[in-house]
Amino acid sequence: MEYNEFEPIYEAILADFGFDRTADERARETLAALTDPFDLQKIGAVRDATVAIAGAGPSLESRAALERARACDVVFGASTAVDVLEAHDIAVDCMVTDLDKNPETVVRLTERGTPVAVHAHGDNIPAVREVVPRCRLECVLPTTQAEPSGHVRNFGGFTDGDRAAFLADALGARRLEFVGWDFDDPSVDPMKAEKLRWARDLLAVLEQRRNERFSVLDGHRESIDASAVGLE
Repeated sequence: MEYNEFEPIYEAILADFGFDRTADERARETLAALTDPFDLQKIGAVRDATVAIAGAGPSLESRAALERARACDVVFGASTAVDVLEAHDIAVDCMVTDLDKNPETVVRLTERGTPVAVHAHGDNIPAVREVVPRCRLECVLPTTQAEPSGHVRNFGGFTDGDRAAFLADALGARRLEFVGWDFDDPSVDPMKAEKLRWARDLLAVLEQRRNERFSVLDGHRESIDASAVGLE
Protein backbone atom coordinates (compact mmCIF):
# COMPACT_ATOMS: atom_id res chain seq x y z
CA MET A 1 0.00 0.00 0.00
CA GLU A 2 1.37 3.40 -0.97
CA TYR A 3 1.42 6.07 1.71
CA ASN A 4 -0.99 8.33 -0.15
CA GLU A 5 -3.56 5.49 0.13
CA PHE A 6 -2.76 4.82 3.77
CA GLU A 7 -2.65 8.41 5.01
CA PRO A 8 -6.44 8.89 5.34
CA ILE A 9 -6.56 5.72 7.45
CA TYR A 10 -3.59 6.92 9.49
CA GLU A 11 -5.36 10.22 10.14
CA ALA A 12 -8.44 8.32 11.33
CA ILE A 13 -6.24 6.27 13.67
CA LEU A 14 -4.64 9.42 15.06
CA ALA A 15 -8.07 10.89 15.72
CA ASP A 16 -9.44 7.72 17.31
CA PHE A 17 -6.58 7.24 19.76
CA GLY A 18 -5.50 10.85 20.21
CA PHE A 19 -2.01 10.03 18.95
CA ASP A 20 0.40 12.81 18.00
CA ARG A 21 1.63 12.81 14.40
CA THR A 22 4.67 14.88 15.44
CA ALA A 23 5.63 12.24 18.01
CA ASP A 24 5.37 9.52 15.34
CA GLU A 25 7.61 11.57 13.07
CA ARG A 26 10.11 12.11 15.87
CA ALA A 27 10.18 8.35 16.47
CA ARG A 28 10.69 7.78 12.75
CA GLU A 29 13.70 10.09 12.72
CA THR A 30 15.13 8.43 15.82
CA LEU A 31 14.89 5.03 14.12
CA ALA A 32 16.36 6.42 10.91
CA ALA A 33 19.41 7.72 12.76
CA LEU A 34 20.06 4.30 14.29
CA THR A 35 19.63 2.13 11.19
CA ASP A 36 20.82 1.61 7.64
CA PRO A 37 18.91 0.98 4.40
CA PHE A 38 17.48 -2.53 4.38
CA ASP A 39 17.63 -4.90 1.43
CA LEU A 40 14.15 -6.45 1.16
CA GLN A 41 15.64 -9.50 -0.55
CA LYS A 42 17.00 -10.53 2.85
CA ILE A 43 13.49 -11.61 3.83
CA GLY A 44 13.68 -14.48 1.37
CA ALA A 45 11.42 -16.13 -1.15
CA VAL A 46 8.12 -14.44 -0.35
CA ARG A 47 7.01 -13.77 -3.92
CA ASP A 48 4.42 -16.32 -5.04
CA ALA A 49 4.66 -18.10 -1.68
CA THR A 50 2.04 -18.98 0.91
CA VAL A 51 2.93 -16.88 3.93
CA ALA A 52 1.75 -17.59 7.46
CA ILE A 53 0.90 -14.38 9.31
CA ALA A 54 1.16 -15.45 12.93
CA GLY A 55 -0.56 -13.27 15.49
CA ALA A 56 0.18 -13.45 19.19
CA GLY A 57 -3.30 -14.48 20.25
CA PRO A 58 -3.87 -17.47 22.58
CA SER A 59 -5.17 -19.62 19.73
CA LEU A 60 -1.65 -19.82 18.30
CA GLU A 61 -0.90 -22.46 20.94
CA SER A 62 -3.42 -24.84 19.38
CA ARG A 63 -2.14 -27.80 17.45
CA ALA A 64 -4.24 -26.86 14.41
CA ALA A 65 -2.78 -23.33 14.23
CA LEU A 66 0.78 -24.53 14.68
CA GLU A 67 0.42 -27.15 11.96
CA ARG A 68 -1.09 -24.61 9.56
CA ALA A 69 1.87 -22.33 10.16
CA ARG A 70 4.30 -25.20 9.71
CA ALA A 71 2.75 -26.08 6.35
CA CYS A 72 3.34 -22.62 4.87
CA ASP A 73 6.29 -21.72 2.68
CA VAL A 74 7.23 -18.64 4.71
CA VAL A 75 6.37 -17.57 8.26
CA PHE A 76 6.01 -14.00 9.52
CA GLY A 77 5.62 -13.67 13.27
CA ALA A 78 4.14 -10.71 15.13
CA SER A 79 5.83 -9.89 18.44
CA THR A 80 5.63 -12.77 20.94
CA ALA A 81 4.17 -15.12 18.32
CA VAL A 82 7.81 -15.69 17.36
CA ASP A 83 8.57 -17.20 20.77
CA VAL A 84 5.58 -19.53 20.57
CA LEU A 85 6.49 -20.68 17.06
CA GLU A 86 10.12 -21.28 17.93
CA ALA A 87 9.13 -23.21 21.05
CA HIS A 88 7.39 -25.61 18.66
CA ASP A 89 10.34 -25.78 16.23
CA ILE A 90 8.71 -23.58 13.59
CA ALA A 91 11.28 -21.31 11.99
CA VAL A 92 10.33 -17.66 11.50
CA ASP A 93 11.45 -15.88 8.34
CA CYS A 94 10.61 -12.36 9.54
CA MET A 95 9.54 -10.85 12.84
CA VAL A 96 7.36 -7.72 12.98
CA THR A 97 7.44 -5.73 16.21
CA ASP A 98 7.19 -2.36 17.89
CA LEU A 99 9.50 -3.64 20.66
CA ASP A 100 6.82 -3.63 23.34
CA LYS A 101 7.32 -7.15 24.74
CA ASN A 102 10.31 -9.35 23.85
CA PRO A 103 13.38 -7.28 22.97
CA GLU A 104 15.80 -10.14 23.61
CA THR A 105 14.08 -12.14 20.87
CA VAL A 106 14.54 -9.20 18.50
CA VAL A 107 18.26 -9.00 19.21
CA ARG A 108 18.73 -12.77 19.00
CA LEU A 109 16.96 -13.07 15.65
CA THR A 110 19.00 -10.32 14.03
CA GLU A 111 22.23 -11.80 15.38
CA ARG A 112 21.45 -15.07 13.62
CA GLY A 113 20.48 -13.29 10.39
CA THR A 114 16.68 -13.31 10.60
CA PRO A 115 15.11 -10.03 9.45
CA VAL A 116 13.11 -8.04 11.97
CA ALA A 117 10.79 -5.22 10.91
CA VAL A 118 11.19 -2.74 13.77
CA HIS A 119 8.40 -0.21 14.03
CA ALA A 120 8.79 3.25 15.58
CA HIS A 121 5.84 5.24 16.89
CA GLY A 122 5.32 8.13 19.26
CA ASP A 123 5.53 6.24 22.54
CA ASN A 124 8.27 3.68 21.93
CA ILE A 125 11.26 5.97 21.35
CA PRO A 126 13.03 4.77 24.55
CA ALA A 127 12.71 1.15 23.39
CA VAL A 128 14.01 2.04 19.93
CA ARG A 129 17.04 3.74 21.46
CA GLU A 130 17.71 0.86 23.82
CA VAL A 131 17.13 -2.17 21.57
CA VAL A 132 18.10 -1.20 18.02
CA PRO A 133 21.79 -0.46 18.71
CA ARG A 134 22.11 -3.98 20.12
CA CYS A 135 20.85 -5.53 16.86
CA ARG A 136 22.72 -6.64 13.79
CA LEU A 137 21.64 -3.63 11.76
CA GLU A 138 21.71 -5.26 8.33
CA CYS A 139 18.82 -7.41 9.56
CA VAL A 140 16.67 -4.50 10.80
CA LEU A 141 13.92 -3.24 8.51
CA PRO A 142 12.89 0.17 9.93
CA THR A 143 9.20 1.06 9.60
CA THR A 144 6.88 3.90 10.56
CA GLN A 145 3.13 4.57 10.63
CA ALA A 146 3.83 8.17 9.62
CA GLU A 147 4.96 9.31 6.18
CA PRO A 148 7.99 7.26 5.08
CA SER A 149 11.26 9.14 5.04
CA GLY A 150 14.65 8.10 3.72
CA HIS A 151 15.13 4.40 4.36
CA VAL A 152 12.29 4.14 6.91
CA ARG A 153 9.39 2.41 5.17
CA ASN A 154 5.61 2.31 5.56
CA PHE A 155 3.92 -0.68 3.91
CA GLY A 156 0.56 -0.06 5.59
CA GLY A 157 -1.05 -1.49 8.68
CA PHE A 158 -1.24 -0.49 12.33
CA THR A 159 -0.64 -3.38 14.74
CA ASP A 160 2.27 -5.82 14.48
CA GLY A 161 0.02 -8.48 12.99
CA ASP A 162 -1.67 -6.55 10.23
CA ARG A 163 1.61 -4.77 9.39
CA ALA A 164 3.09 -8.24 8.86
CA ALA A 165 0.28 -8.99 6.42
CA PHE A 166 0.79 -5.74 4.51
CA LEU A 167 4.54 -6.41 4.35
CA ALA A 168 3.97 -9.90 2.92
CA ASP A 169 1.59 -8.41 0.37
CA ALA A 170 4.17 -5.79 -0.66
CA LEU A 171 6.72 -8.55 -1.16
CA GLY A 172 4.43 -10.45 -3.54
CA ALA A 173 2.98 -13.25 -1.41
CA ARG A 174 0.61 -15.47 -3.38
CA ARG A 175 -1.58 -16.38 -0.39
CA LEU A 176 -1.80 -15.29 3.23
CA GLU A 177 -2.63 -17.80 5.95
CA PHE A 178 -3.63 -16.27 9.30
CA VAL A 179 -2.95 -18.15 12.55
CA GLY A 180 -3.06 -16.98 16.16
CA TRP A 181 -5.56 -14.19 15.53
CA ASP A 182 -8.16 -13.62 18.25
CA PHE A 183 -10.16 -10.45 17.58
CA ASP A 184 -12.49 -11.17 20.51
CA ASP A 185 -9.85 -12.08 23.09
CA PRO A 186 -11.55 -11.24 26.44
CA SER A 187 -8.23 -10.98 28.27
CA VAL A 188 -7.06 -7.78 26.54
CA ASP A 189 -7.54 -4.28 27.94
CA PRO A 190 -9.80 -1.72 26.19
CA MET A 191 -6.90 -0.07 24.33
CA LYS A 192 -5.74 -3.41 22.92
CA ALA A 193 -9.31 -4.33 22.01
CA GLU A 194 -9.63 -1.13 20.00
CA LYS A 195 -6.31 -1.85 18.27
CA LEU A 196 -7.59 -5.31 17.35
CA ARG A 197 -10.67 -3.70 15.82
CA TRP A 198 -8.44 -1.55 13.65
CA ALA A 199 -6.37 -4.61 12.71
CA ARG A 200 -9.57 -6.39 11.66
CA ASP A 201 -10.71 -3.45 9.55
CA LEU A 202 -7.30 -3.06 7.92
CA LEU A 203 -7.26 -6.74 7.00
CA ALA A 204 -10.58 -6.12 5.25
CA VAL A 205 -8.83 -3.44 3.19
CA LEU A 206 -6.04 -5.86 2.31
CA GLU A 207 -8.51 -8.61 1.50
CA GLN A 208 -10.25 -6.35 -0.99
CA ARG A 209 -6.97 -5.16 -2.51
CA ARG A 210 -5.78 -8.71 -3.02
CA ASN A 211 -9.15 -10.12 -4.11
CA GLU A 212 -8.48 -12.89 -1.62
CA ARG A 213 -10.92 -14.05 1.04
CA PHE A 214 -9.30 -14.23 4.50
CA SER A 215 -10.96 -16.87 6.65
CA VAL A 216 -9.77 -14.97 9.75
CA LEU A 217 -12.44 -12.36 8.94
CA ASP A 218 -15.27 -14.88 8.74
CA GLY A 219 -17.85 -13.94 11.34
CA HIS A 220 -16.44 -10.43 11.66
CA ARG A 221 -17.28 -8.76 8.36
CA GLU A 222 -20.57 -7.31 9.57
CA SER A 223 -18.70 -5.45 12.34
CA ILE A 224 -16.14 -3.82 10.05
CA ASP A 225 -16.23 -0.01 10.01
CA ALA A 226 -16.00 0.34 6.26
CA SER A 227 -16.06 4.14 6.29
CA ALA A 228 -13.06 4.40 8.64
CA VAL A 229 -10.83 2.49 6.24
CA GLY A 230 -12.26 3.78 2.96
CA LEU A 231 -14.12 0.65 1.90
CA GLU A 232 -17.24 0.96 -0.21
